[in-house]
Amino acid sequence: LQRMLAMAVEVDRSPTCSSRRIADDIFPFILNIPLRSQREALLNTMESQLLRCRLLELLFQHSCHVHTTSSMSLDKVLYFLSHSSVLPQFQDETAAWQRWDEMLQYLSLLLLSYHSVKLAFPFAEHLRTSVSDRMKLIAQKAKARLQDSDDISQLDIQLKINDFISRMQMTLGEPFPPPIQEKLFMLQ
Repeated sequence: LQRMLAMAVEVDRSPTCSSRRIADDIFPFILNIPLRSQREALLNTMESQLLRCRLLELLFQHSCHVHTTSSMSLDKVLYFLSHSSVLPQFQDETAAWQRWDEMLQYLSLLLLSYHSVKLAFPFAEHLRTSVSDRMKLIAQKAKARLQDSDDISQLDIQLKINDFISRMQMTLGEPFPPPIQEKLFMLQ
């Protein structure tokens, strides 16, 4: 399945558009996956970083009370950190800290996916172009273009993390379980 999805993203002239269409089709099914381990298996084994990034973006957009129309960026990850609620559609018999843990896991995965698509490699931005055009861009050694919304300061990050920690403290109290502490440190 993962190989087929990755190929479906790549065959289009615009991998960004095809990843959006595929993600829009798959997203309702992800909401109906009953177990966290199954959701994580699907997302962690996804071969297409573009598709995983889009699916996670949809997931967080779904959990925000106020939606944003901005394009995917580091600033949007911070927006999700500030405005997402614990993913309500997945609330089952798990403890509250485990739902926060899952949210942190997906935020980290979104950040890693976005980083892979946009920032990690000199030619990573070319993942958004068709395979045929990608070779030309690599041959020309074209550099990726950062968006203004990718330029965030350490202060912005610290303020959003502090706000997020305050929201968690209201729900969980202190001290946080070790998995939450580890994921917060990783995310920061």
